[in-house]
Amino acid sequence: MIITKKKKLEDILQAIGGGRGVFIVGCGECSATSKTGGEAEVLSMQEALQKHGFNVTGYVVPDAPCFASKVRVALAKNKKALDAADSILVLACGLGAQSVKDNLVAEKAVHIGCDTVSIGQVDKDGMFLERCSACGECLLELTDMICPVTRCAKGLLNGPCGGQDKGKCETDRTKDCAWVLIYKSLKKKDKLHLLKQIKTPKAFSKMLKPRYVNPAAG
Repeated sequence: MIITKKKKLEDILQAIGGGRGVFIVGCGECSATSKTGGEAEVLSMQEALQKHGFNVTGYVVPDAPCFASKVRVALAKNKKALDAADSILVLACGLGAQSVKDNLVAEKAVHIGCDTVSIGQVDKDGMFLERCSACGECLLELTDMICPVTRCAKGLLNGPCGGQDKGKCETDRTKDCAWVLIYKSLKKKDKLHLLKQIKTPKAFSKMLKPRYVNPAAG
């Protein structure tokens, strides 16, 4: 999932500026899980905006605003409220906000109420953990599903640096060294031979942006 955090209310108010009519778009998936853009957060934002003199003309919480088809349907069902708004506030990730802008029928100012933090995993305790950097060249098969690109502070590909101490990272002694975790996991499964495969330097060309993927191409 994409992890987001709320922007400060004062920053949102400053961004919206003079337009009094605001329509709010939330997100029923990632932002709802992050508690930054689900219905409860949308209603809370509505109340906050109203206290500061704004007229919230309406709101919608699509399942996934990053999907063009879903956000188009959601916006079409709220055309009257959208027409009455001067601007749109999106409580979702950057993808969701851009998708909303790209799928508007009429030109409107679009503002974002969240900061996009990372691609993350939700653990059993409800903690949000950054686990993938979307690097375009996945190494998980060789590292037993532990990503060194993301979980190693230095992004090392062939083992730990000299700074690891007792299995902890030198940049933060509360965090486990990714390569120690990889070693222990591979050893437990009798796959230490995978560590002998030397990884060549990262192909950063695969991370050039913007990237496009055609799912029909296979």
